[in-house]
Amino acid sequence: MSIRLAIVGAGVMGADHARIVAENLPGAKLQVICDASPERARKVADDCGAVDVATDSLDTIRRSDVDAVLIASPDETHAPLSLAAIEAGKPALCEKPLSQSTRECLAVIEAETGRGRRFVQLGFMRRFDPSYAEMKAALDAGALGRAIMMHNFHRNVEAPANFTGQMAITNSAPHEFDVARFVLGADYRSISVFQPSVVDASKTGAPVFMVLETTTGQLVNVEINNNAAYGYDVRGELVGEKGSVFLNGPIHARYHLSMQSFERYAADWRPRFAEAYRLQNRAFLEFVRSGVFPSVAADAWDGYCAALAAESGLAALAAGSRIAIAMQVKPALYRRSKQP
Repeated sequence: MSIRLAIVGAGVMGADHARIVAENLPGAKLQVICDASPERARKVADDCGAVDVATDSLDTIRRSDVDAVLIASPDETHAPLSLAAIEAGKPALCEKPLSQSTRECLAVIEAETGRGRRFVQLGFMRRFDPSYAEMKAALDAGALGRAIMMHNFHRNVEAPANFTGQMAITNSAPHEFDVARFVLGADYRSISVFQPSVVDASKTGAPVFMVLETTTGQLVNVEINNNAAYGYDVRGELVGEKGSVFLNGPIHARYHLSMQSFERYAADWRPRFAEAYRLQNRAFLEFVRSGVFPSVAADAWDGYCAALAAESGLAALAAGSRIAIAMQVKPALYRRSKQP
């Protein structure tokens, strides 16, 4: 039987997820597209062949003809809708962040532990990206020796009008916070945050540079620059005792024009991580089918860890000093995973 999915949120990400379900997930059926705008929900439903549309997210999650939920609504709704999915006993793939509040993340964790199983797969899709997967595999196989450092940068063309340096920490950097934890298999014990003095820190999209120390002794640095102008660009290098691994994004063409040789950058993140999204969504479908949480995927505990790193980063930026990251004790439910 087909697994009947509801997508809550029909914006950019919701529409992309609907296309993935329609085109790349045999065995899945788009049952409902839900959005506060009925016109937007109808457009995505018509484009992707969904059975029905709705405007009430909680009613949609509770519907008897919905087996699982994909949450792509605004960030502030992620934790409440995840809690509703848990209450309904339905698996949910929730776009990041689970919440920017560790308190809300812990509420989701408490709800799952009360039910004795994980329901929420969190959309840190970089874990499924082939370049990060190869980097982690090289480390796990011992090819690099012990990991020493991980360098990351994350650049966008232009920040939205309301995007601050603080939002670079809470909205952009959580992808790096999560994937570095995943690759290294280690949690964080401290964070320091810097801003270049040549840039007005109050400027929209002001860049930040972060240094995190892991509990196993590695250093992780993260540059976030949301006004890089030239294109969307994510890079990384894992440095070990015996060598290093650089990320390679998919490059489909190289141009030789007007006495130049060059590659083109995408305008946003979707082309760079298209395969990661497909693999993530396939893993979610198998989770719904089998009940076995994907070994690679992020869960609610990982969402809490990313939110804690971001909260600590905001404190470090405000204080101008290194801030210790004090984690709660990891519940037994999440210690079943091989991840940190």
